[in-house]
Amino acid sequence: MFGAYRTLVGNRVLMRLLVGEFISGIGDWLYLVALLVVVYRESSDPLVLGIVGGARIIPYVVLSVPAGIIVDRYDRRLVLLITDLIRGATMVALAAVTFAHGPVIVIVGLAIFATCFATFFRPALGAYIPSLVRGEDELGPANSAFATLGEVSFIIGPAIGGLIIAASDLGLAFVINAITFVVVAAILWTLPPAKPRDKKATDEAEGTEEAAPAADAPPDEGTFRRILRPIAGLALLDLVSGFMYGGLSVVLVILAIDRLHGGEEATGYLWAAIGVGGVVGALASSSIALRPNLGPSLVLGAIVLGGGMILLGLTEALPIALIACVITAAGTLIAEVVSTTTFQRIVPDAVRGRTLGAMQTIATVTYAGGSFLMPLLVANIGAQIVFPIGGVAIIVASFVTLGLVGAAFRRTVDTATATLLRVSKLPVFTGVSPAALEVAAGKLVPVDVTVGTVVIREGDPSDRFYIIESGRFAVDQRDPGTGLSRHLRDLGPDDVFGELGLMHGAPRSATVTATSVGKLLALDGPDFLELLSADSDVSSRLLDRYRATAAPPS
Repeated sequence: MFGAYRTLVGNRVLMRLLVGEFISGIGDWLYLVALLVVVYRESSDPLVLGIVGGARIIPYVVLSVPAGIIVDRYDRRLVLLITDLIRGATMVALAAVTFAHGPVIVIVGLAIFATCFATFFRPALGAYIPSLVRGEDELGPANSAFATLGEVSFIIGPAIGGLIIAASDLGLAFVINAITFVVVAAILWTLPPAKPRDKKATDEAEGTEEAAPAADAPPDEGTFRRILRPIAGLALLDLVSGFMYGGLSVVLVILAIDRLHGGEEATGYLWAAIGVGGVVGALASSSIALRPNLGPSLVLGAIVLGGGMILLGLTEALPIALIACVITAAGTLIAEVVSTTTFQRIVPDAVRGRTLGAMQTIATVTYAGGSFLMPLLVANIGAQIVFPIGGVAIIVASFVTLGLVGAAFRRTVDTATATLLRVSKLPVFTGVSPAALEVAAGKLVPVDVTVGTVVIREGDPSDRFYIIESGRFAVDQRDPGTGLSRHLRDLGPDDVFGELGLMHGAPRSATVTATSVGKLLALDGPDFLELLSADSDVSSRLLDRYRATAAPPS
């Protein structure tokens, strides 16, 4: 499960961004808890609390598309930096008003002002991350890592908020959030800029001299036509699942008290289960998002999500409801990470920000609609009907999405990765995770050979593992008795050699020589051993293989 994250550790730029946003995420959840408590404490009016919750949605509806346009025109890193600094300054103002027990209307106004700049976050970050990954094999794990850290911050932030509520003035929560914005702004300052890539930049990178439009020229209609169908498919699943999840966020308290008879405290247990499920789903998505075809993975996530909704609607037992919440949240995160990764692959960089902005607008309206309508539906029809129908609708929508997105779910696999995937089907590699294979594929080094090239020599130190992509190779070994060389076997495409010496830390036990022109894919010893460590059973299978055969090439 964690193998997919290993390749990200070497991407220091991306890791700095993820760490910064994780810290900021903790502050955001801390801020939200503190804001609601402060508003209710100062007003003692549930209506005002509801107005605050609703008013914070309005900026997302009104400003998401303009935010996306700005993201597509200017440096995404700079957009994130400026908006974070403004939000940090707003937190300082909120802290001052809170310490001074200022008017509630000022607190609400500052909260809405901060939300106006929060609308830039998703379009800017969603467009920025693809520019920081070193290849498509890092894109899925990057989205998964971000989602995982987001779920962990969802657990940590409110917990810190609770401690502050119990031990200190709530203004401290806003101060802490302001500090987190300063931290992430400092990190963003060290990261590379990411201006939208236009055709001119692409042509220059490819060495062409063809005339190209200006950087701020609007994308042509053909660009939108090409992505319209797959984006509509992704949006469909987002709409259905967003409506149900928005409703769930409000209906949980009704289920806890009226249906599950667990009292008000059961609401907290259910939310905790959702947090746990979110972490599980985000971690699981790290491997799933690496698969060449993401369509089945999206359907899998939707089935898990829909199944959790169905179970939650049918049960009247709190323990089962907790399990259902874990399942629902896990499915949600799997579907979300797969959808985000597919989106980033499909949508050209030049229009990624505004497309994200449009989808954020629709998603916000749908989520708000679910929050408003689901309590009414549950009250009048019953959770035992509403949630199963919603769960089935999510599953059906995923299959419609599968049809609309179609081939866009599949990414092009390079030759080296394709060869490794074929080799991975050999019995010796049975059980190696797709994540570990994707990481290893990114480290393969092509080696061209001619007739007579000695690839490894008996007695030399073991340094590399080899996969034969093309050509023929002879394996020879000295006879201990006569000292003469004897031929052991011939190797061809998709055969492997060099592994045993690496596993035992021993010198090469045979010589491998090219008998034709060919090409090898080499994996350095430490990387090969890391591949084995991703699945402890692989090592024992390799040893079993060689115990059953004559002296192997190593």
